[in-house]
Amino acid sequence: MKKKMTLRLIPALIAAAFCGGALASGFQLSEQSASGIGVANAGAAAAAEDASTVFVNPAGMTYLPERHNFSMATTVLDRSTHFTNEGTGGYLNAVVGKPIGDSGGDGGGVHAIPMFYYAYAPTPDWRFGMAVTPTFADETSYGEAFTGRYSGQKTSIKVINLNPSVAYKLNDALSVAVGINYARAEVDFKQATVLGPNTTPDGTGRLTGDGGAWGYNLGVMYQLQPQTRVGFSYRSKIRFHLKGEKTQTANPTRDITADLTTPDTASLALHHRVNSKWAVLADYTWSGWSSLQKLEPVYADGTRAVAPLRYNFKDTYRVGLGATYQLNEQWMLRFGTAYDKNPVPSDTFRSMTVPDADRVWLALGAKWRMTPKASLDFGYVHVFVKDARTARNVYSNPSETTVVQTIRGQFKTSADMLSVQLNYAF
Repeated sequence: MKKKMTLRLIPALIAAAFCGGALASGFQLSEQSASGIGVANAGAAAAAEDASTVFVNPAGMTYLPERHNFSMATTVLDRSTHFTNEGTGGYLNAVVGKPIGDSGGDGGGVHAIPMFYYAYAPTPDWRFGMAVTPTFADETSYGEAFTGRYSGQKTSIKVINLNPSVAYKLNDALSVAVGINYARAEVDFKQATVLGPNTTPDGTGRLTGDGGAWGYNLGVMYQLQPQTRVGFSYRSKIRFHLKGEKTQTANPTRDITADLTTPDTASLALHHRVNSKWAVLADYTWSGWSSLQKLEPVYADGTRAVAPLRYNFKDTYRVGLGATYQLNEQWMLRFGTAYDKNPVPSDTFRSMTVPDADRVWLALGAKWRMTPKASLDFGYVHVFVKDARTARNVYSNPSETTVVQTIRGQFKTSADMLSVQLNYAF
């Protein structure tokens, strides 16, 4: 089967530049704007500061100037993931004689994440918007001799979303919005396979697939009083029916299918202006990661192609707190922190290529008002990720009846993000 060009409907900037690296729970990309990154995304659903509100809460479009509003951003993510072996072993090592292997080097890397937003006001009460963003991603790769190579050596998951939306201002206090989402997903998994005992070189097993699916999102913005507003946003889960192929050393290539479900999310946020200089933002955001239990590739006859990639994720939450300070007419300063809970239920289900753990964000940023129509946002965040352990089993067949190795070790991960965003209104 020829691989389809899965990004054919996406603007060239996204298609050419996007390379995934998740920095929120699971493999979710919550870093959707430089203005948001500057406050660790705290209170994003109530911020309504620029056109990026089209994605985080489209009801916020009614707070933008009554004209054309554009925002374009690129975030550079530098993620480091290192593995330390802590007793990996089993039949593959004790009987077959396969070496334990090494740390695999740095499984992370540097990735660029571009995004685009547009909002337009045809009337004082109506707004139309469009967001083109990557929403979920993971890009993790280890060396050929990696200890966990029989469970996972390389993973690439990319989901890019087109999100038109409409908002309506019911009155001076309340605005509502609805959007539809068309998303394209592309996955690529690679791991080592056993071709013989002892020093016989390993083979390679690879699964690739892609597909499109639909979802929706909702937004509400309520002005409690002149200095205080609350925002609520909801984004539905999206279920992809992926079509692709399985390639394996010394075996014919075969067509496969698999279902992948990304979680729904809900966020309740607050924006409060303390005085003419200071404003505070806060939010509680929930992600329904329990919708992703496994990725199970199957052949056309319904039989398993390989053992399922089990995640067994659980629902998670995130809390954020941030502040902005209006230094003068040209400059606004930002600060923020957030705690992000991971969805992995236990060490047994922590995979080699999504070794997720609880994390804390520390962020700062600024807005430079260049002209009445144009501004630049800058945001930086360092993410502290809790050390995490794995006890992942490797099975000898798709039915998962025999454990041939248990990979035991510790992951150490950290990340930095730097984002720049151009805003223009006319």
